[in-house]
Amino acid sequence: MDRLEKKGQGLNLTYEVRDGILNHQTIGKPHTLEGKVVRFSDKIAYIHHDMDDAVRAGILTEGDVPAEIRKVIGSTPSSRLDHFIHDIVTASMGKNDIIMSEPMFEAMMKMREFMFDNVYQNPLAKSEESKAEVLMETLYHHFMRHIDEMPEEYLDLLSEGEAKEQVVCDYVASMTDRSAIAMYEHIYIPKSWSI
Repeated sequence: MDRLEKKGQGLNLTYEVRDGILNHQTIGKPHTLEGKVVRFSDKIAYIHHDMDDAVRAGILTEGDVPAEIRKVIGSTPSSRLDHFIHDIVTASMGKNDIIMSEPMFEAMMKMREFMFDNVYQNPLAKSEESKAEVLMETLYHHFMRHIDEMPEEYLDLLSEGEAKEQVVCDYVASMTDRSAIAMYEHIYIPKSWSI
């Protein structure tokens, strides 16, 4: 945020925003209400997007989620979001805290456990993991050898004294799944000739 955004100028973020970003993980303890909102939002988005991806990939169906979880958090993407958001708003009203009701928090943790058992550790989903690792390693090594092919804002970091390894790592890490695959194809997959 300080070095990579806005072509190396960084972002002008408040303490509250920085606290929310630094403490959004499960082990983090945000110091502000804003940080607590970010933390819950991140947890909800994580479960929501991963469930949606698993359904689209054919790994799960909505009906695979145990009925006792669906009863509390909903059975569709929109109803899950609706249940989570309304629960947090209702449970936090009148308090100097951002909280989730105990039944909703328990259902969310059960949903997380369900996702680990059925998606994150699923052999079908895991089978692509080694390919993704090779793709990222290949791109990293390519840009270590061809540093001049990186965008100017990353090259500027080198001239400011950042280590080459860190700059290349930051560049490769900034890529979305699609952009990393497209970059790999651009570098390594021959184009067919058109006649």
